[in-house]
Amino acid sequence: MSAVGYRWPMLSAYGVLGLPLAALGLPLTVYLPPFYSEMSALNTGLVGVLIFAARLFDVITDPLIGTASDRLTTRFGRRRPFIALGAPLLMLAAWFLFVPGADAGAAYLLVWSMLAYLGWTLIYLPYTTLGAELSADYDERSRITAWREGFFVLGTLVAILLPALAQRAAGDAAAGLAAIAVFLLVALPMATALFIWRVPEPAGSRASHIRWAQSWRLLAANAPFRRLLIAYLLNGAANGLPAALFLFFVIGILGGSEVTGGVFLAIYFLSAVLGLPLWLRIGRNWSKHRLWCASMLWVSAVFVFTVTLGEGDYIGYGLICVLGGSCLGVDQAIAASIQADVIDEDTAAGGDGRAGLYFGLWGMATKLAFAIALGIAYPMLWLAGFEAGGDNDATALWTLAVLYGLLPVAIKLGVVALMWHFPLDRRRHAELQSEIGRREPSSS
Repeated sequence: MSAVGYRWPMLSAYGVLGLPLAALGLPLTVYLPPFYSEMSALNTGLVGVLIFAARLFDVITDPLIGTASDRLTTRFGRRRPFIALGAPLLMLAAWFLFVPGADAGAAYLLVWSMLAYLGWTLIYLPYTTLGAELSADYDERSRITAWREGFFVLGTLVAILLPALAQRAAGDAAAGLAAIAVFLLVALPMATALFIWRVPEPAGSRASHIRWAQSWRLLAANAPFRRLLIAYLLNGAANGLPAALFLFFVIGILGGSEVTGGVFLAIYFLSAVLGLPLWLRIGRNWSKHRLWCASMLWVSAVFVFTVTLGEGDYIGYGLICVLGGSCLGVDQAIAASIQADVIDEDTAAGGDGRAGLYFGLWGMATKLAFAIALGIAYPMLWLAGFEAGGDNDATALWTLAVLYGLLPVAIKLGVVALMWHFPLDRRRHAELQSEIGRREPSSS
């Protein structure tokens, strides 16, 4: 791994692949479940179960694809062939998933969701793994992930604005989802081609040959990895609940519409763009885990006030979007940077470049957390009598408010307690790099 500080052309070529992925990611979690919930052959509870099942399949593929990318040897590298394979699969699946026929039912949603998640994983997992391998420097890793997360936020803004414009022109939600599908068909191949052309795999990157028995022993002995994995699982659930319930909250609690929701999302993610450099500046001399904890404490203090909102409280909710959104970028970028540091514990202990396996396990934890959040939240709403697009009583709306606003805060506070005394700080990372540096000459 290199300790070089990369210039912006390479960083932008790396980060831009996140733009079409994010443009697809938000609709998958926010727009698609409510859209399918209103179809004649489906309901809120059934949609939650089907997406939960598709996510379980997605969870299984992460460590398999991660390990395969670790062990692959080609003249094009270990990671990039998977990205080239995943792009056409994701484009095909996204088209059928976002442009369904009127008679689409349970089997249709399940199959195309599974294929879309598979295509996503084939791209995203090697993409983030390669990002961790581009540098061994403690702060440069945060810079690389910040570029990626910055493009992710821009892609999310596309996913907000494009469907809103298409829906306003055509008058229905289906037009908005179709617009996202068309954007993906254009942007994803262009971003993939630029990435493969301009982003090299690190010099000296070689396939892993470590045996499975030793591999799992190293994993089990990596205490920072275990703690981070649990934190990732919990934080994924905390982030997944409001993402999955966002439109229900805006429409059911605030009395808004999908267009109103688009405005709030735009405010939220624009705040993330502006807030990321500010948070990085504030925490430039901190250890990463403390900066991550600070961002979670901030968003918890802000987000808890969502339960006080009612119909027409747009100004209050807009303020929550500004203040809470300001730390979204650092929450994502710093956590991803800590992942790369934890892999150094494995390398120093005798591992041999198995970043794909680690990122696969973290991806598995994140997706499992979202699947659990969705699989619990949607059936609970259904049991409380909540109906998407219908009139709901006080019990149904209070259940929605608690699932959206209080439960994520409680989970994030648990993550802070888990990560506050995280053992891999700046000093420990420097020690690991010294150990790895001493081992590499003898193994070459």
